[in-house]
Amino acid sequence: MDLIAQLRAFHPWNEQEERDRDQLLCLLGRGAAPYGREDPAHFTASAWVVSPDRSKTLLAYHNLYDSWAWLGGHADGERDLLSVALREVREESGLTEVRPVSPEIYSLEILTVDGHEKRGRYVSSHLHLNVTFLLEADPASPVRRKPDENSQVGWFSLEEAVAASTEPWFQTRIYPKLNGKLANFPPLP
Repeated sequence: MDLIAQLRAFHPWNEQEERDRDQLLCLLGRGAAPYGREDPAHFTASAWVVSPDRSKTLLAYHNLYDSWAWLGGHADGERDLLSVALREVREESGLTEVRPVSPEIYSLEILTVDGHEKRGRYVSSHLHLNVTFLLEADPASPVRRKPDENSQVGWFSLEEAVAASTEPWFQTRIYPKLNGKLANFPPLP
């Protein structure tokens, strides 16, 4: 299913998701295809990786943001954003067994990114048109850090995950929303 169809099928959780979905549909409806980083607003895919019992989530300590955060990254030309989320989780955590709880979009966010230095080059302020997927992995599986992006990877209780973030918007709006939506995806018996 293409992204426009996925966005139309998506049921927003709150006003933020509803407005962000409308903005993404408007952008795509105008023929924009911001799948590469050259666009000042471009697609990214994130993953809320949870344990099978839905009691824990996987976070990485991101060097760039100096905070514990979800895993994910840039589309870099890829249009299958679920594949991007799966790839990024594998690259950033070392997990080999990670699977979608659902192939559908879990959450939407348009996120601001301040200008910063990356690998010795300045990156201008921009927007991440973020599509989040709910993924599942076994907390007993080994994880490893990806030194050029993160310094630690670990499992947290859902409450600890919110508290571990040092980014106010994520602490107050994004991670609590992701945890709250888990009630729609109970563990399998």
